[in-house]
Parts: sequence; structure tokens; C-alpha cells
Amino acid sequence: MVVDLGYGGSPTTAVELYARIHAVCPEAHVSGIEIEPARVLIAKPLEHEGLDFRVGGFEIPVAGQVTMIRAFNVLRQYDEADVRLIWATVCSRLSPHGIFVDGTCDEIGRRSTWIALDPSGPVSLTISMRFGSFELPSNVAERLPKALIHHNVPGEKINDFLAALDKHWLSGASLAAFGNRQRWLRMCQLMYDDGWPVVRSRSRWRLGELSVAWSGVDPGPKT
Repeated sequence: MVVDLGYGGSPTTAVELYARIHAVCPEAHVSGIEIEPARVLIAKPLEHEGLDFRVGGFEIPVAGQVTMIRAFNVLRQYDEADVRLIWATVCSRLSPHGIFVDGTCDEIGRRSTWIALDPSGPVSLTISMRFGSFELPSNVAERLPKALIHHNVPGEKINDFLAALDKHWLSGASLAAFGNRQRWLRMCQLMYDDGWPVVRSRSRWRLGELSVAWSGVDPGPKT
């Protein structure tokens, strides 16, 4: 069971999620969940075996445990003080090895971030940026998830993380002639070499992604 939570005014993301997951896992079932009944009514004609739409919220109104729940540009509408409770509510519906993706992106998906959570809580932060769409890696700051966006100030871990990215990005200016991908790869490697708890995965780095353990950016219990 896979859930696209809060898919918005159009069911496009749920339909695309089904297509991509079904290609590698034909037995998967995707449910698009929206709190607005009118949006669910619009999506109903698109239902078929393996894909349905239903009214609901963070309680995740589906039977059984869920393998993955995706919520993009949903929690940013809530107060930061509510985030931890929402996380706990959603994660309570996960299977033992399930994952909840709390993410934010711009309108065309060129700058995106997401927090991955398992049943015990947040595990990592990932930033994903399209090459050519930014001057500095810290340009992604305005798309940080709600739990982090207000903590991008001096003295906070997320601010230190973004500053370190910028430093290594700028130090690799000489690689610009070989393309932004090479410059990004060098930046990621230097972050790893500096001791940041980043996931060392060149295959993901090549896509403009970088994941860091939650411990490296965790703002603490105030959120």
C-alpha cells in the first residue's frame, strides 16, 4: 500500500506515482488521499485496479499498514509546532519497514527537499536540485520542509549545513567548464570528507541529490 497524501487540486501526482511504482512493483496499490471531497470526486473517474481516491487526512483512512506515504507541499501549510504531532500520527500507520516522505518543492520541481521518516521518526534530509537552476546550493533554503525552514539562521545545524555546501560549491568553480554535475560531485565528496553524515552515493549525487542523516540538521525538540 502506497499513499499520496494531499495530492491537491489535480490527481496528477497520484496517477504518476502509480505508473512509476507499478512498473517495478505490479502488486502495489496506490491511494490518493485528499481532505477536500470535491477534489476526490474529480479524481474518481481515474480509478482503476491498483489506484483509488478517498477523502481523509493524516489519519490515513486505508486498511492495514502502509509501505510508503508521500506528502509534498502539505505540512508547509501548518504551524511548525504541529509538525511533530503530525509526523507521529502519520508514522503510526507505517509498516515496520515503511517510510513517510515529508517534502517541499517549487512549482516545476527544480528545487526540492524532503525528510524521510520511519516508524521511529525522522531519518534523513535530502536536497534535490536541477543543474542550471541555482547559483548556490543554499538557494534551496526557501523550499526546506516546515520542520527546518525557520531554523535556517546562524547557530542552527541546517544553516551550517547549507553554508558548508556553498563553501564547497564555490571552491569547485574551476570545474564549471566540465559541467555542473562534476562540480556537484566534488562538493558532495568534500562534504563527506569533512565528516558530515551524508550518504555516499555517487549514483544519487549525479542526479543533483544529496542526503544527510537527520542528526546533521536536527533543530532539536523545539519543533
